[in-house]
Amino acid sequence: MFKKTLFLMPMVYCLALQGEEKIMANQTHRIFQFENEHVRIWKTVIMPNQPLNMHRHDCARVVIGLKGGILTKIEETGETSKLVFETGRAYWLTEDPPRVVHGDINESDEPIEVMVIEIKSLDVGR
Repeated sequence: MFKKTLFLMPMVYCLALQGEEKIMANQTHRIFQFENEHVRIWKTVIMPNQPLNMHRHDCARVVIGLKGGILTKIEETGETSKLVFETGRAYWLTEDPPRVVHGDINESDEPIEVMVIEIKSLDVGR
């Protein structure tokens, strides 16, 4: 039993460090993929009629539509806009302005799935 616990501890610790959220099939969730000093990558599944909490993006990012759809972006001011992610297409999104947050909601009847590649550093050791 002790050996099994020692084996599982590093796995639990790594998951906690990666910030992996508990995945519920019927809830919006984010799945950690990879991180190094240059990028942070995760897959996000946005379920129908479920909002993403207010948040901000401090880094520019590439978003790839795995299962496309339209998100409604809601600014803190109440202003809304549409974010269209087509299946199989990649999009460049810049960092958010300082102190500006927004939420998103999938108002369709189908889940939207995207891969997010956040650019932490463009210095690749030239």
